[in-house]
Amino acid sequence: MSLNQGYRFEHTVRFNGPSPLLSFYLSQQFSHSSESEWLERIEIGEVLVDGGRCTPDTIARAGSVVVWNRPPWEEEPTPQHYSILYEDESLLAVNKPSGLPTIPGGGFYQNTLLSLVRKHYADARPLHRLGRATSGVVLFALDHQTAAKLLGKWSTIAKQYRALASGIASEEEYDIHTRIGEQNHPRLGKVFAANVDGKESRSVARVVKRHSESTLFEVDIYSGRPHQIRIHLASIGHPLVGDPLYAAGGQPKADAPGLPGDAGYWLHANRMVLEHPHSGQELVINALREERHGSLD
Repeated sequence: MSLNQGYRFEHTVRFNGPSPLLSFYLSQQFSHSSESEWLERIEIGEVLVDGGRCTPDTIARAGSVVVWNRPPWEEEPTPQHYSILYEDESLLAVNKPSGLPTIPGGGFYQNTLLSLVRKHYADARPLHRLGRATSGVVLFALDHQTAAKLLGKWSTIAKQYRALASGIASEEEYDIHTRIGEQNHPRLGKVFAANVDGKESRSVARVVKRHSESTLFEVDIYSGRPHQIRIHLASIGHPLVGDPLYAAGGQPKADAPGLPGDAGYWLHANRMVLEHPHSGQELVINALREERHGSLD
């Protein structure tokens, strides 16, 4: 593995109440690091406040601009390819492989789809994202006007997935309305799951093929909740094959081995239908699952 280029992260302090130490404030705002880790970064000069170096005694004051110059680090290898499904002067649709994060996060900065796309399309803006393990259609706007128009009509865009779920489906079609919301997890903190107090959600899952111990579903989603398909299929007793987090019922496993975005399951965004934001013509974008990752038809 090689080092990436590091990055400059900027944050404006906003809070009400007494001013805490900067190290404590940062640990509360960005829980991926402890107070002692932030303190170490302050001591070695990685953290600046209002353009100047700070000290362990620096107070977080509302309105101050904090910059963390994170040094280069080794990222986990990811697939370094994608294929173009549609392209014009304002829109780009690509087929993302499984294993490639869409945008930076979770220890990934350079090894992402966004980084790969921007090597050739400098102004590309992802209009949505797929989980690292999820493959398929990702839509980019190539200018601000296009992004604004599409995001304003995002709920009208038809999105279809294929998902390999455990168990043999007894019905041909399931209209799923399980609510999705955050709840506490003993190891992971807050996670999304089936929750009666959560937000309204809807997916329609149809059987494509039954196998000896699993079912391949085609799923249309009518809301965009986090991990919606994983939670919805689990809620009807068919969690995705290999899902490290969700069990039957749509609840997270107490002994989940990794993070909510960890891989292991088979989920593919295979179809998107939308009205072109400028011409008004209907665009139908289809993405085949890459054979190198396995396919079930």
